Amino acid sequence: MAAPSANLNVMIRAARAAARGLVRDFGEVEQLQASVGGADDFVSRAERKAERLIRDALREARPHYGWTNAEGGVEDGGDPTRRWIAAPLDGVVNFAHGVPHWAVSVALEHKGKIVSAAIYDPTRDEMFTGETGAGAWLNDRRLRVSARRDAAAMLFADGDPPEETRDLAPLDPARCAGVRRFGAAALDLAWVAAGRCDGVRRRGASPRTIAAGMLLVQEAGGLVGAIGRLPGMGEALDSGDVIAANANAYDALNDFAAEARPGARSAAASKTRIRRVDA
Repeated sequence: MAAPSANLNVMIRAARAAARGLVRDFGEVEQLQASVGGADDFVSRAERKAERLIRDALREARPHYGWTNAEGGVEDGGDPTRRWIAAPLDGVVNFAHGVPHWAVSVALEHKGKIVSAAIYDPTRDEMFTGETGAGAWLNDRRLRVSARRDAAAMLFADGDPPEETRDLAPLDPARCAGVRRFGAAALDLAWVAAGRCDGVRRRGASPRTIAAGMLLVQEAGGLVGAIGRLPGMGEALDSGDVIAANANAYDALNDFAAEARPGARSAAASKTRIRRVDA
């Protein structure tokens, strides 16, 4: 792994600090499942505690950086060009049900662009990191998106809740190798960067859960953009409507989205179609 920057080291330490408390709390969740409301209350407290831990760790190291709070508002720091975008617990429903698929996600934005990313999956001890121009990494291994070209062989992740998909065509498992709903946006994106999934589509995601993962996909050689649009991270981050994939899967996912409305396929597909490249 290339030597991480000072900022990325800060992010890694903060993610691990928040994860330590969450791992302890996760061990208690199974015992609370029989308690009506007990598990939900416990998880809410665990999430708030993780939020304080990660915020304090980042603010202590870089007190002049801004912060994106849980409501999506920005708290400015002394340096108006930099802000932290962190999700202390992504995959909270999985966590609440004792499912070991959740993560801590931290991103750094500089002048409107995501420049550093860290996503930590403590149940597998997998630290995904990336920086602009330095590639994406899983622990000490360099990451690359998958090289699949045929949609029928692709595995997609689809994180959209039913109420958010009324204007989108469903991802049809009959037209690909499979569709999975894993329940953690940050890990969906990290897994695309690692080649475990060929592409992911998310609608209405919180910027805190997708900021770091989008950079990982881009640094792993993939494409990231808003649904139905050309690749570009900015609009996807603002809207929370994101597609991330290798170049060929990006087209396939946008084709699914374009088929949601009669007559939309040709217009949307013509705008979003990109030249096929070797991934």
